[in-house]
Amino acid sequence: MATEPDPSFEALLSYLKESRGFDFTGYKRASLTRRVHRRMEQIGIADVGDYLDHLQVHPNEFTALFDTILVNVTEFFRDPEVWEHLRLDIVPALLAGKGPSEPIRVWAAGCASGEEAYTLAIVLAEAIGIEDVRDRVKIYATDVDDNALAQGRQGSYGPREIRNVPAELLQKYFEVQGQHYIFSKYLRRAVIFGRNDLVQDAPISRIDLLVCRNVLMYLNAETQGRIIRRFHFALAPGGLLFLGRAEMLLGHSPLFTPVDVRRRFFRKVNGRRSIPDMAALAADDPALDETALALQALREEAMLAAPAPHIVVTADGRVAMVSRQAEFLFGVSSRDVGRQLRDLEISYRPAELRGYIEQARLDRHTVRVRDLEWMRGPDLVRLEIQLTPLVDRDANYLGVSIVFQDVTDEWRLRVELEQTNRQLETAYEELQSTNEELETTNEELQSTVEELETTNEELQSTNEELETMNEELQSTNDELQAINDELRERTDEIHDANSFLEAVLTGLRAGIAVLDRDLQIRVWNRHAEDLWGLRSDEAVGRPFLSLNIGLPVRQLSPEVLQVVSDEGDGFEVVVPAVNRFGRDIGLRVVGSPLRGDGRRVRGAILAMDTLPNAESPDAEWNGKL
Repeated sequence: MATEPDPSFEALLSYLKESRGFDFTGYKRASLTRRVHRRMEQIGIADVGDYLDHLQVHPNEFTALFDTILVNVTEFFRDPEVWEHLRLDIVPALLAGKGPSEPIRVWAAGCASGEEAYTLAIVLAEAIGIEDVRDRVKIYATDVDDNALAQGRQGSYGPREIRNVPAELLQKYFEVQGQHYIFSKYLRRAVIFGRNDLVQDAPISRIDLLVCRNVLMYLNAETQGRIIRRFHFALAPGGLLFLGRAEMLLGHSPLFTPVDVRRRFFRKVNGRRSIPDMAALAADDPALDETALALQALREEAMLAAPAPHIVVTADGRVAMVSRQAEFLFGVSSRDVGRQLRDLEISYRPAELRGYIEQARLDRHTVRVRDLEWMRGPDLVRLEIQLTPLVDRDANYLGVSIVFQDVTDEWRLRVELEQTNRQLETAYEELQSTNEELETTNEELQSTVEELETTNEELQSTNEELETMNEELQSTNDELQAINDELRERTDEIHDANSFLEAVLTGLRAGIAVLDRDLQIRVWNRHAEDLWGLRSDEAVGRPFLSLNIGLPVRQLSPEVLQVVSDEGDGFEVVVPAVNRFGRDIGLRVVGSPLRGDGRRVRGAILAMDTLPNAESPDAEWNGKL
């Protein structure tokens, strides 16, 4: 006699499903209750209602509870005799039905921490080689336990976990790092880990070998039947199902035929077509009617082949159907069926669909979203989205149908029509304006003829004036030529004088610096360059007092300033200095005023010469001589 369900325990399961997405309602109540109470005992809570309150207050408790419920018992080559049969008989038969480059798809459902998925990779690598596994094989390893999946992705195991791996395979497919064995990174790329709840998520499709060992044993008969039908849909024609020793398929013979009952290998019955319809998959009767299947397949094929991109979303926000055009335009596919729409890029691009879906649900009316842009490769596509709520006969909300209409051509025609209308209006206005301008121009032309006659007479008079001006300009040109010749002669004289002056300055044994009244250097001869290592083009134009070349300009500044004053007189001093070679020298500096017209002082002339060693002064300046 069946026991009545405990309301408080069922409330706990509903809370786990709503808050964390884990649906344990299909698990066998006896084993599930035993595991939950085990966790309650660990933290000292006796009542299920109190434990539900504890979960609501302590979110971290979910992790410990799930670790207790989800028994992640797995290992490499578990039941070696069964894996040997898989290697020697099942895999060769599977490969015999495949072309040399045809892909092979394997699903390890309930993979826990990944040992079984990696075992499958090793078996296939031994059969076809590591390179072919990399190129042809995809092993989808799924589980509901995120922590176990994270461990599987790392591919790192201790000595206890790899104890069943033969020594030659361990050396070939694992790398030793300290106390851990790391699965081959090269072969690891063929294994794809992902979260999938067999009870409520959509199955992976076109699978050649589906391995689900010792998972169904924890579920009740109804849930087992629902999952078995999903497995039937997931498998490709002739695909193989590999179960655990404690699991049988006797109640589902119309969908599978035994290959090896003792080792739990079953083959999909191709004559019975399973369909990816969640309502049909959840049906109580596993023996599906052939006519209903055919009609359902026809309806779904028609929806998939719809010319406009089309997506159907359930009331709880999951993707129920994706048309081929939607897959082409947005990159979603049948693999996304069963996933939450909010987890897909299409939920917010090209438009934030979630708000419009909620609007359609509340209003029960079709919602249209216009003037959207979408880049399809290099092309810009204009879209209009139509969201239609789906309700049953009792007006219960079932979901929403989302259709994407490509209105690019319509938009272009509308834009072109608007542009053409604007151009026609502009052309009409321009035509009227042109007509008026032509009438005005005619009158202006008549006036212009009269003006031209008057202008002709004025031009004749102007021509005579220009001839007179030309004669005057010729005379002026002759005068300018004479002045130019005179300037050229004077320039030559100045050039000769400058050359003479430069020769004189060069010939002097002393360094010569000529300063203007602002103490800017105007002349810097060759001996000054040799004495201080400062070229003429570097010195000319610089303030004398800013030089930092070994010459004590600050000590000389009072004497130089005195020289450039109008009452200034010459000076002669001996000062210590440092020449361009960094040697201490005695320097005789003779300064005299540079006078111009009217005897006005225009600057100063400084003559600098080194003293013989015998005449070198001390470090202190000896002042004027």
